[in-house]
Amino acid sequence: MNSTEILSVKNLNVSISNSPILKNISFTLKKNEILGLVGESGSGKSITAFSIINFFNTSEVLLEGDIFFNNKKINSLSNKSLEKIRGSQISMIFQEPMSSLNPSMKCGEQILEILLKHKITETSNGREHVLELFKKVQLKKVQTIFNKYPHELSGGQQQRVMIAMAIACEPKILIADEPTTSLDGIVKDEILGLLKQIQSETKMSILFISHDLDLVSKFADRTIVLKKGSIIESGNSKSIFNDPQKNYTQMLLASRTPKKERPVRLPTIENKLKKYRLISKKERKEVHEKIYNLEPILKVKNLSFSYKKTLILKDISFNIFKGETLGLVGESGSGKSTIAKSILNLNNYQHGEILFNNIDIKKYNTKNFRRNVQLVFQDPFSSLNSEITVGDSIMEPMIAHNIYNNRKERITRVYQLMNDVGLQKSDFFKYPNQFSGGQRQRIVIARALSLNPIILICDESVSALDVSVQAQVLNLLNTLKKKFSFTFLFISHDLSVIKYMTDRVIILNKGVIEEFDETDTVFHNPISNYTKQLFRASGY
Repeated sequence: MNSTEILSVKNLNVSISNSPILKNISFTLKKNEILGLVGESGSGKSITAFSIINFFNTSEVLLEGDIFFNNKKINSLSNKSLEKIRGSQISMIFQEPMSSLNPSMKCGEQILEILLKHKITETSNGREHVLELFKKVQLKKVQTIFNKYPHELSGGQQQRVMIAMAIACEPKILIADEPTTSLDGIVKDEILGLLKQIQSETKMSILFISHDLDLVSKFADRTIVLKKGSIIESGNSKSIFNDPQKNYTQMLLASRTPKKERPVRLPTIENKLKKYRLISKKERKEVHEKIYNLEPILKVKNLSFSYKKTLILKDISFNIFKGETLGLVGESGSGKSTIAKSILNLNNYQHGEILFNNIDIKKYNTKNFRRNVQLVFQDPFSSLNSEITVGDSIMEPMIAHNIYNNRKERITRVYQLMNDVGLQKSDFFKYPNQFSGGQRQRIVIARALSLNPIILICDESVSALDVSVQAQVLNLLNTLKKKFSFTFLFISHDLSVIKYMTDRVIILNKGVIEEFDETDTVFHNPISNYTKQLFRASGY
């Protein structure tokens, strides 16, 4: 290592259960540098990060090569010696704060625990130290945040608590593994600005892992591109993103959801980035005339909802038409998921009514109603039972709703659904942990389709996927919509996805509808200042 480098990884090979994951990885991280790490799902991004601090808890992982931190080889250290480095000198922000924070401990106490463990503070002044950290990550009402549990905070607040925890010991290196995946454009900008500010003040180095290529291009000084455990290309971020030299990097960049065009199908690496024709304005208009001449299939009228005397939704009204994809956009805490839960009759909304086929949903038998309206969640792994096979998981709703006469008929239907979503027949007997993120999302979609629903609510269902897999899943949803005449309520913070997928879009702000119109109309001519701010944060 030379004097400008703080981390050096040399000829790193990692195998799990005798399957090679990383192959001869070598790179350096300089002092006061932000290094981006990009690649498809399964490329080895997170395994690279875990290898640096030996964050594996199984003997089935074999790590070979050299990892130097401050000129000291650390991959041969004992776990006890590594514990002195983890958290204090090399810290990590994980992808999903709700899964990473302890749900049974107050947020302030979790950070205090870290400070006391590494002897950064004394018990007597520990609380004040934590409050100062909360202020540093720009949290408001820090005394209140200290005494709240993670589930009582918004996604942006949870991520700020995670950052406070990560920088508590003033580390030399911060590993940020997908730190903004579940955040909307405005909050994402705030978090990145915060990380940049802290990095500038502390001069720490950051290894920034993300599937959001636009984000990495703006944030990282240098970028490494990974494919199936090998480095394909690396260099200055400006050069990588503006003039990629390798075919794979070019294809990865080209598979991003376009911000202006609307092709019939999105290009993917899987289909060699085949160029599809664009949907014309005339075609789109003709489709809309057919859809909006029909009676709405779902009507939401003057919906209001409060939780613990806090108003979450105020006087929300909109219709959804058969065959439509309606987009729902807004910041974290704006009420998007609350609307979805209300439509599913999962919360006891206090005012307004929701009509399905002109009948109040509260008058339906709950079981029969939910057969018609299904939900695809953001995180497929936590949505699936890890103890049962994928085939049985897809079949489970059929059994609960007593669909089909026997197991043989249900298995036949499962095989059809698996084929529809691009899975193999042999996948029936596998478990969720044997699939990639994109494959698990296909499984969750197949499970939702098992009841032949009329409306499918997709709540951030592609936000955690890399660009190429995201394109595959979006193409799949459009194919299924055409084949089965689905109606979609599509919730997302990714505006490029919303613009591509939806017919109309609702812009939600603090529980109130800011704008609601045909998608292209809203994107080309936003009216409210909030919508303009939201679009600016996402590069529109």
